[in-house]
Amino acid sequence: MKKIELEIVALSHSITQTHSYAVVLGEVNGLRRLPIVIGGFEAQAIAVALERMQPSRPLTHDLFANFMSTFNIDLSEVIIYKLEEGIFFAKLICQADGEEVEIDSRTSDALALAVRANCRIYTFENILEAAGLYLDQPEGGAEAAEGETESVPASKVTRDNDLKNMNLDELHTLLQQVLDQEDYVRAINIRDEINSRKSKK
Repeated sequence: MKKIELEIVALSHSITQTHSYAVVLGEVNGLRRLPIVIGGFEAQAIAVALERMQPSRPLTHDLFANFMSTFNIDLSEVIIYKLEEGIFFAKLICQADGEEVEIDSRTSDALALAVRANCRIYTFENILEAAGLYLDQPEGGAEAAEGETESVPASKVTRDNDLKNMNLDELHTLLQQVLDQEDYVRAINIRDEINSRKSKK
């Protein structure tokens, strides 16, 4: 199965849900985005590495990266290989003593280590197809869509019950609106509601 390369394009904090974060992976040379909900600690670990900050003492992921470096273990790539009941599964592909070793990992931890190791991140088409979001308007999208999305105020839709009461057209409109606002945590909930409707057809 062909691997698709991803890159971290954003860390998103939910506007409506405290302590909810998403790391947003973008398809290299493509328009699809793969948002993944992560915890606050993992969001901090990724942000620290992305911003090249140096904490006074090593964070857990720094310690693990230092451990691997000390014992000549090279993290060559991270693969997000499975999506099951909304949970992403990842593995670390490591090189040690001329051998390739695969290590199971939470996706958030794998991404925090990938940033530190400066290694590539991959997934597969079926995962992007199931959980990816398309950027319909890569440039100037918010301004162009403003007139179309006024009828569905995103700030008023905060609960699962609200989403269940909307039709598919309203959900797609709302999805584009929250993407324009870069609220990827809510976009995940809307995407999942849309997918659940499609699977029931």
